[in-house]
Amino acid sequence: MNILKLVAKNLFRRKGRFIFTMLGISIGMASFVALLSLGGSMRGEVTRQANAMGANFIIMPENICVFNLIAIITGETISESMHHETFERISELEGIEVIPHLTQQAAVRELRSVVVGVLPDETKIFREWKMAAGEYFSSQNENAAIIGSDFATRRDLNVGDEITIRNENFNIKGILASNQSNDDATLFLPLSVMQRVFEREGYISYISARVDDIANMESYEAAILGVANVHIATDEQLLGQVLAILGSVNITLQLVAAVALIAAAFGIINTMMTAVYERRREIGIMRAIGGKRGTIFKIFLLESGLYGLFGGISGVVIGLFASVFAGEFISQIGANDLLKGASPEASFEISSVLTAITFSLVISIISGIYPAWKAMLLAPVEAISYE
Repeated sequence: MNILKLVAKNLFRRKGRFIFTMLGISIGMASFVALLSLGGSMRGEVTRQANAMGANFIIMPENICVFNLIAIITGETISESMHHETFERISELEGIEVIPHLTQQAAVRELRSVVVGVLPDETKIFREWKMAAGEYFSSQNENAAIIGSDFATRRDLNVGDEITIRNENFNIKGILASNQSNDDATLFLPLSVMQRVFEREGYISYISARVDDIANMESYEAAILGVANVHIATDEQLLGQVLAILGSVNITLQLVAAVALIAAAFGIINTMMTAVYERRREIGIMRAIGGKRGTIFKIFLLESGLYGLFGGISGVVIGLFASVFAGEFISQIGANDLLKGASPEASFEISSVLTAITFSLVISIISGIYPAWKAMLLAPVEAISYE
């Protein structure tokens, strides 16, 4: 009987133990893969949302919190604000195109919603909006609302429907064509109307800016800082800071998942030590008929490695399925407002799959070194005399 057949026979000798040991590493690997998959999807979605903003840089309140940077990219409400006069001063600078945003939260059809106040004509050109249904704002002070396609779908809204925001009624005048950004899940009001309804007269949340000459970004920033006390971040700086925050969160979650893998590793050690104890007589016979210590070591190390291989493959499959169902669940409960207009779908590359399986295999082999070493050191006479 060759080594591989012997290893296979030993693995399935105790089918229940094999299944539960493999499940231990499968669950640990599945949690690791699911978090890695959703994390990769989140990073990709943030990048896409940032690119969809169409701005060269963002002008924000001077005292803005670092976590509000995520809110700006994802279209959420930020806690700080700046005076509208700041926008007016910056808009007078040559070579810079700017549009203001005022973001607030409100309940629409019993769902938490983000409402954004914009300058209708300027924003439509800046964001290159197109209408899927209905009409666009006809004036800067029109008491009507424009909504994104996802916003309409989730709340079952159509053109002509009436909604209530802070005890004031608005008609849905139009629905924007999807542009695969957070605009798809947002409700828009004219800025002056927004300021009145939310009692924020004279204030805005942040400013999107686009320049005529990207090569002179430093001079534009200097000009802006010369007329206003604000915080400026280029699109690349803003994206980098947000991805750094998400990266820290992902690493923390993956470390939590790694604890499950470590627990699974100890489960493999326990299983292999039990196997050594149960098969002492078998080991002694093999040594007595000429089996080398290296062969004994190799047999137990192979058994341990196969736990990791099978557990890693099943864990990757379970993890990918879990990330897909988790993404759908997040969408259904509305928790994907972090990335409005996006579906947190699984995102995992083949290279990452192979890395995860290799990681599982390495952990299992390391876990099997000590039991294999103990089996190798058993003396033939002592092992054979065991009953």
